[in-house]
Amino acid sequence: MTIEEQIDQSETHIFKVVFPNTTNHHNTMFGGQVLLMMTETAFMTATRFSRKSFVVVSSDRIDFRKPIPAGTLVELIGRVEQLGTTSIRIAVKVYLEKMNEAGREEVVQGKFTLVALDSDGKPIKILN
Repeated sequence: MTIEEQIDQSETHIFKVVFPNTTNHHNTMFGGQVLLMMTETAFMTATRFSRKSFVVVSSDRIDFRKPIPAGTLVELIGRVEQLGTTSIRIAVKVYLEKMNEAGREEVVQGKFTLVALDSDGKPIKILN
């Protein structure tokens, strides 16, 4: 399998409903909740790409373009963007979809760098 095929196969899609317990006093999704879901998506994408153990070492500029209201759907998409020897950068995009309307729009994006670790917590090569 080529790297491009591996990247395509590891692309991760997660759907969530924005319930009231994930919103703030503006009745929109709490930013910390969005970051948590994006971090989880990045982790799953990296894991699916190489089936190694990973830790997040950094996030790069998270852009919140529009609020995410309660009672909507969100889709998070994680995709490998850059591959190093022991690190991998995952781009995560968040899309908003209203339950009673067709279409969706990108509302948040960010990038996360993760490092593959062995059982002793030491960095290891992502690809063998």
